[in-house]
Parts: sequence; C-alpha cells; structure tokens
Amino acid sequence: MNASEPGRRNRLVSVVLDEASIGRGTSDQEHERQIAIYDLVEENNFCLPGRDDGPYGLRISLHDSKLALEINTESGEMICVHVLSLSPFRSLLKDYFMICESYYDAIRSASRAQIEAIDMGRRALHDEAATLLKERLEGKIICDIDTARRIFTLITALHWKG
Repeated sequence: MNASEPGRRNRLVSVVLDEASIGRGTSDQEHERQIAIYDLVEENNFCLPGRDDGPYGLRISLHDSKLALEINTESGEMICVHVLSLSPFRSLLKDYFMICESYYDAIRSASRAQIEAIDMGRRALHDEAATLLKERLEGKIICDIDTARRIFTLITALHWKG
C-alpha cells in the first residue's frame, strides 16, 4: 500500500523544523529531535476536518512561545497554519523534564521497583500532555492519542536542554 491509497491518506509523510525560529541544538538535542520526527512520521494518524487531500507535510516553527503548525499537501502546497500557545503545557513540560531527570538518576542507583514507579509517572504525564494537545487541536487537526503523544515527544525534544 502506498501513501496515496485511501487508507494511507490520513497521515503525515514529512515533518520539518523551521531552523530560523527554532535554531539548531547541540548534537544530543538534534539527535533527540530526529528520533522524535522519525517516530512521528513512521506511525501516525493525522488529518484535517472537512478535507481529504492527505497525506500531509508538517512544518513546525516557534514564535513568541507559540508553536506554529504549518500543514501542507504532500506536494508542498500550504493548506493552513495553526498557532498553538505553549503556555498550557509549561507546567507539564517542567514536570516531565523533572521526572525524566529523576528516572535517569534512578537508573544508576534505585531498585527496579523504584525505576518502574518513576517510569509510570513519566508515562502518565506524557498521556496527560497528549490529551491536552488533542483538546487544544480539536476542530483544527484530527489525530489519535498515539499521534498526539508523538507530537508531544517532539515538543519536549524542542525544549530539552540536554
């Protein structure tokens, strides 16, 4: 099955970060971003309400603490831009990075049960953020919860300090 068949139309086939607004990160940051993009493109369910012209390309930029999601046809024709305030995600991002740091610290010295408990907390925060993202995109972009999780993973990669 190729991307132009009906069952494969509701998806992203490319994700590009706008270097002018996001900037390049350290090699570790760039690696995390590329992994997040790969995971998102590899498996997603993404479409626009009332449209059937996918698959889509996504260009992401940052402007004044807002995420701009430019959605294009596969051939590169711009369809629309949705601007998403990141303010509602600030505390989730802060908590997520804090729990990730705890997780990496725990790997070195904590028991397996402690590591699993921290990881469960990390996954719960990730799920909460994905749910919030889906709610914030309602009426603009239709995606499943797994795609929302992958988009949030990319958002964290854009904000990760390394």
